[in-house]
Amino acid sequence: MKILVVDDNPTNVIIIREILKKEDYRNIEIAASAREMFAVLGIPDLDPRVKTKNSDIDLILLDMMMPEMDGIEACRIVQTYEHLRDIPIIMVTAVGDSKKLAEALDAGAGDYVTKPINKVELMARIRLALRLKQEKDWHTERDQRIQDELKLAALVQNAVLSLPVNDRNIEIDALYKPSFELAGDLYAWYPLGDGRYGIILLDMMGHGISSSLFCMFIASVLKDTVVTYVDPEKVIQELNRRFNQLHIENQLIQYYFTAIYMVVDTRFKRIDYVNAGHPPGLLFRGDEVVKLERSSHPVGLFDRIEAEPQTVSYNSDSHLVLYTDGLLEAVDGEQEDQLNFLIDHLREGHTFDKERMQEVFFEGEAADDKCLVWISLKEGAAE
Repeated sequence: MKILVVDDNPTNVIIIREILKKEDYRNIEIAASAREMFAVLGIPDLDPRVKTKNSDIDLILLDMMMPEMDGIEACRIVQTYEHLRDIPIIMVTAVGDSKKLAEALDAGAGDYVTKPINKVELMARIRLALRLKQEKDWHTERDQRIQDELKLAALVQNAVLSLPVNDRNIEIDALYKPSFELAGDLYAWYPLGDGRYGIILLDMMGHGISSSLFCMFIASVLKDTVVTYVDPEKVIQELNRRFNQLHIENQLIQYYFTAIYMVVDTRFKRIDYVNAGHPPGLLFRGDEVVKLERSSHPVGLFDRIEAEPQTVSYNSDSHLVLYTDGLLEAVDGEQEDQLNFLIDHLREGHTFDKERMQEVFFEGEAADDKCLVWISLKEGAAE
């Protein structure tokens, strides 16, 4: 433990240093003024905008009355540096003015001792301050480890998302912005042969760690499910069965997810889909907007799911947009107003203008995960 003693009176410094040495605190730094203290702490320029290195000081004993700059003002300056705020400061003062002491505590000091210094009182306050500092440092290190692990988990989660497709008859791409480090939205698409693609977008209830873990489970079974079952009804039913296999006991929250899964057949310009409680997909077919409405309840609510498949056709050079409800919630108003806003901004052009979509829907902070999948359906002759 390293203690910084700040006092312009050499006698006071000698007394404090001897008390500390007798209690086996030998790593002691001395500063005769506030300016010297700032130099020891690595902030000689007194500019909080300038990035400075972390200090190795664990505790500061700061004299309240010093020339040029008193301890209260010096304490206030130290508190402007975020990386120094966790260093406990104990004011050493001969002033018995309660207003001055209150001002020192308001400035960021954690405690105080009065002169003449009482050895027992000083050491009790130092031990308390250092113990609290150790506990705070432990929590800070633990929180940092958690943040590092969350960032790694986010990279893994992002790695399972499908890469853009740019084929002669179809282009598929997405924009994605989690509200938290980890997200509860998931999109994926798989070539099924003969010009067909299986495409899914799902939104797990809630967001954060628990939702992201459920998402990763679904991601682990998704490809096998889509390639094996193909048909929208069977794929949704199989996902429902696999999700219910988790058998989460004594859960306070019923986890489930909404999803829209479809098979796009580029040869016959046909889309077969099941909408399991998800916001309607939007097919822009010429001047017409076709809503891919809900046809079943969300996945995971019940042991069995009745998923009635729907079919729509599309013309040459149409586009289809899938999205999660976080995109709707980014717009003020009733749900109908939100949907109309989406339609107005999504209908122009069949090519994915990623930069414009980013600007319209993904700027600023979000209370929920946001995801938008854009499918450009291009000219292709039936075989």
